[in-house]
Amino acid sequence: MPSSPRPATPALPLLQADCANCFALCCVALPFAKSSDFAVNKAAGTPCKNLREDFRCGIHNRLRDQGFQGCTVFDCFGAGQQISQVTFEGRDWRTHPDTRQAMFDAFPVMRQLHELLFYVAAALDLPAAAPLHPALRTLLTRTEALTRADADALAALDVPALRQEINTLLLKASELARAKAPGRRKNHRGADLMGARLAGADLRGANLRGAYLIAADLGRADLRGADLIGADLRDTNLRDADLRDTLFLTQAQLNAARGNPGTRIPPTLTRPAHWA
Repeated sequence: MPSSPRPATPALPLLQADCANCFALCCVALPFAKSSDFAVNKAAGTPCKNLREDFRCGIHNRLRDQGFQGCTVFDCFGAGQQISQVTFEGRDWRTHPDTRQAMFDAFPVMRQLHELLFYVAAALDLPAAAPLHPALRTLLTRTEALTRADADALAALDVPALRQEINTLLLKASELARAKAPGRRKNHRGADLMGARLAGADLRGANLRGAYLIAADLGRADLRGADLIGADLRDTNLRDADLRDTLFLTQAQLNAARGNPGTRIPPTLTRPAHWA
């Protein structure tokens, strides 16, 4: 008897930012506070002072020099163009001011949905998590369908409940994948490792979920198979570190860290331009 066909995976929306097809939603909808990441305060719903009429940044090539490092780190996972071109069908908030509040309210919700899609898709790429793949595909299909909802439905969505449901499977997928790592696997989940000296450390298969690694020294560390979901990598030294096959590493995390040409990263991510 022939085997049952594998369930079809839905065509996912682009999970990378496409700023050319977005109405600069991250520059308007979201607030930011004056800090080492931002040179000024900005309220939610207020356009950034550097935003031009064509929805482009006036200092895009000088953001770090001008004190807007946070802008170079942020990643919407493609939610910006999804809201702009799908949810609101190409109607921008300047030409159609009646869309303004609904668009700004929907954007953070869509970003969370796209982030969850990114993580579920990453889990589906883990061969060791094969026993969980049917359940993961079901959640992927449900979450993808939500990205096509209208603005009102998005605003009413219980994202924390969905996140909890997905996270349960991501935890199990992580455990299955990290079980393949050699040696004793370190558990630093949620740990305060700010400024920690971990240069050259063997962190293969480590649990670093939600760990605070701000300004930590991970130079030359081996992080293959480590779970980095939610880890704070701001100013983390990743020079000559090995991040191949890390679990759930995002572009935003790489952008926030410090690396060099010797830093080995997953092929699905891009080496940040500011890395020396």
